[in-house]
Amino acid sequence: MDKLRPPRPSAGPAPTVVLAVALGGGLGATARYGATRLWEVPAESGFPWTILAVNALGCALIGALMVITEERGHPLARPFLGTGVLGGFTTFSAYAEGIRALTDAGRVGPALGYLVATLAAAMAAVWAGTASARAVLARRRRPA
Repeated sequence: MDKLRPPRPSAGPAPTVVLAVALGGGLGATARYGATRLWEVPAESGFPWTILAVNALGCALIGALMVITEERGHPLARPFLGTGVLGGFTTFSAYAEGIRALTDAGRVGPALGYLVATLAAAMAAVWAGTASARAVLARRRRPA
């Protein structure tokens, strides 16, 4: 009779997963904030290079992380590092704010360039991170 009952819905993520994401997110957001303080670009006069670089770097690391944790990794590695640290490090809100600041300053061309460049850089970075991690792991598997 139990086989006829539908499965019970999950109660949600375990508290350890939520804690891992929260702690990782705090670290990632702090690292992003630190990057913006080290490489400050005035929003009204400059191009948001820091956020572009942060998002590209974060995407490369996410690509590598997904390959590495698929091969081996602790069950909390993806929630902590992927969703938490790298999710907090990369930022859609600052990306959108950079586009808004550029358009408000009448710099529509650079705003469109930033919009497209960030998307292209993010996609290329994920691909590069994934390909690099696969190559490194394949090299390690080869017999000496």
